[in-house]
Amino acid sequence: MVLLHVKRGDESQFLLQAPGSTELEELTVQVARVYNGRLKVQRLCSEMEELAEHGIFLPPNMQGLTDDQIEELKLKDEWGEKCVPSGGAIFKKDDIGRRNGQAPNEKMKQVLKKTIEEAKAIISKKQVEAGICVTMEMVKDALDQLRGAVMIVYPMGLPPYDPIRMEFENKEDLSGTQAGLSVIKESEAQLWWAAKELRRTKKLSDYVGKNEKTKIITKIQQRLEENDDDACLNSPWADNTALKRHFHGVKDIKWRPK
Repeated sequence: MVLLHVKRGDESQFLLQAPGSTELEELTVQVARVYNGRLKVQRLCSEMEELAEHGIFLPPNMQGLTDDQIEELKLKDEWGEKCVPSGGAIFKKDDIGRRNGQAPNEKMKQVLKKTIEEAKAIISKKQVEAGICVTMEMVKDALDQLRGAVMIVYPMGLPPYDPIRMEFENKEDLSGTQAGLSVIKESEAQLWWAAKELRRTKKLSDYVGKNEKTKIITKIQQRLEENDDDACLNSPWADNTALKRHFHGVKDIKWRPK
């Protein structure tokens, strides 16, 4: 099995194994799914930490409003009355006004916190240092653990607009967010190794040879448009000097990883 050390830019992400005979179409999608799956776990952990501290999401039309404004507009959090944490709630105001302040009690809070830490450990970048590969099955296991913890603490479920529920239902809207910029569409994912794009029409062995004990560092990125100078600037392989030469019309550009 070829061992791939996957990076985004210069930042380590995870290890993944694949036979040299693997079609790169299949491998690129596999790497993108694990990469995006880890991001999903991270987003859920972040929101669940807020859930543990401040309760469920307020309705969109109530977020950011003061108590006086809510009273004046006669707004009501109907889902807040339904989605009560197991064992009752403890009021802990959310100063940024996103959540309703009806936090789980300490016991239920620890259920969420403990599961969050376990899920983070599964997809942690520290797995690279430990030599442990991350698979899609591991990502799904982390997601299942997080889902189970939410069901224990909120047996009545979460509001349909709560980002945690939306993530579990794959209905999250990341448009216009920093988190959305990190996601790579499977259809537009590219893998690079040794300054070469690993083209989807080939096999992994076409680039790394027949040695199944090979270890390579591969970079994942969003597909760049050909002949797009702006895209060139964002290439993980671009050398600044080479780019300057390119923009002065010199064609013999040398490329190297950053």
